[in-house]
Amino acid sequence: MKRILMLTTGGTIASEMTEAGLAPGLTGEDFLNYIPAVRKLCQVDCRQICNIDSTNMTPAHWLRITAAIREDYGRYDGFVICHGTDTMAYTAAALSYLIQESPKPIVLTGSQKPIHADITDSKTNLLDAFTVACDGRLSGVMVVFGGAVILGTRARKTYSKSYGAFSSINYPVLAVIQDGQLIPYLTSTAPGGPRFYGALDERVALMKLIPGSSPTQLAFLLQENDAVIIESFGVGGIPAGDQGEFYVHIRTALAQGKLVALTTQVQNEGSDLSVYNVGHRLKSDLGVLEAYDMTTEAVVAKLMWCLSLTREPDRCAKLFYTPVANDILALPQNAAQAPVPVQ
Repeated sequence: MKRILMLTTGGTIASEMTEAGLAPGLTGEDFLNYIPAVRKLCQVDCRQICNIDSTNMTPAHWLRITAAIREDYGRYDGFVICHGTDTMAYTAAALSYLIQESPKPIVLTGSQKPIHADITDSKTNLLDAFTVACDGRLSGVMVVFGGAVILGTRARKTYSKSYGAFSSINYPVLAVIQDGQLIPYLTSTAPGGPRFYGALDERVALMKLIPGSSPTQLAFLLQENDAVIIESFGVGGIPAGDQGEFYVHIRTALAQGKLVALTTQVQNEGSDLSVYNVGHRLKSDLGVLEAYDMTTEAVVAKLMWCLSLTREPDRCAKLFYTPVANDILALPQNAAQAPVPVQ
């Protein structure tokens, strides 16, 4: 019988009603009492990392989850992480960089309704997560939710209330679970893993452009952080292109050794800075990083990971364009890839 370690962090699935609304309170052992069928699938041990609303999740929590998996990696056949839905995609992306090429499944799940509710998706999601963790045909970091298995670097919450809350962005789902049976579409094997990393640079910020955004907002973020991601419009660009204040602030920050990455607010198909004048010189002259088909969640986590390994902009750029867990497919032809040191 497979041995699975369940790590709990709180979230809606663990929440109970209080006078101030839902708040996490249940433990992993409480979960197992609601889904006794899991005991027939595997032997489960539980460990509570934290018990918080996932709005309060931080990179420090990601490192604690990683450390817990690293400590007991040899003792278990797979891992199930119960997590709140609101920041689950960020955690899945972060774990994809912190735990690379894992031959064992590391499955994140949660729910839109608490596990004690009369009508809830939590029991099905948990059973599905354990099914994937025990099966062995899928490896690495995944989100299992609403019957879909999504690669950790490609998951995004796209519905705020519906049970099928997560979508796979610019990448097919890995598998589906139907009537308790895993139906895989894509399988892979990890050649040399796992590789664990134990640090992140939290000084990464995200600026979402809106019509009329002030360049001083970007200047402040660049001053306070080591990297800033600009979530732009369409295929990408900045207001006024190379003739405006945005361009000046970016050029100054890059000269100081900081990183600037451009991505798009459009969910599907990614960026292409070469198309319009407002984006062309950002890349050709300044060397701004371009996210292409990566999710914003993955860009945030990857920059935190890159900057924890090196402060050299050229080295960071090479790491950024080095695919990890299929996080980027539309690689530029001139993007050199770098071997990644292990911590």
